[in-house]
Amino acid sequence: MEWKDFIDGERTQEYYVQLKERVNEEYNRYLCHPDYKKIYHAFSATPLEKVKVVILGQDPYHEVNQAHGLAFSVLCSQIPPSLQNIYKEMESDLGIPVHQDGNLDYLAKQGVLLLNTILTVRNGKALAHQGFGWEIFTDHVIRFLNTLDQPIVFILWGSNAISKKAILNNPNHYIITSPHPSPLSAYRGFFGSKPFSKTNEFLVKNHLEPIQWVKA
Repeated sequence: MEWKDFIDGERTQEYYVQLKERVNEEYNRYLCHPDYKKIYHAFSATPLEKVKVVILGQDPYHEVNQAHGLAFSVLCSQIPPSLQNIYKEMESDLGIPVHQDGNLDYLAKQGVLLLNTILTVRNGKALAHQGFGWEIFTDHVIRFLNTLDQPIVFILWGSNAISKKAILNNPNHYIITSPHPSPLSAYRGFFGSKPFSKTNEFLVKNHLEPIQWVKA
């Protein structure tokens, strides 16, 4: 099975028909992010059979030249605060200097599904597409991944992501939780949580290639 098969199945459901109509209307009337062709970039960048890690975000960055369909990732040189903190924890956890440009495509290619729970947003209005139906879609994605036997690490940062723990009960998988990397909460337990080394320890234990978290 491929992501296309899964998404095609969702497209037949009533919630998705309504979701598609609302999203199309928003993109026709307003500037929205990411680019329409990049809405499903997380799935095209990380084929289903390659998924080893899932990192959940909330909704895309809502400024121009930021979002491109991967949670926390940006295409601009100005690194958002949450991503800056992710890099700080990565550097502290792994003991490797991190000099990154904000684009996390290199992680997606290694099997890290960078999934926002809401896949689109109106320019300048965070959570503008909350309640459109994306939450249903991404809950279905998470429930589906939960059924797979392949070992998967779910990294859940912040209360919104941690709430998804309730639908993750497969003993083959490993769940890592902590406060969100946002400046508002990073010092409450995100820093020092060591999600990157913990993930690799689990992958190696399950005879899987560890993630190269720091771009060469």
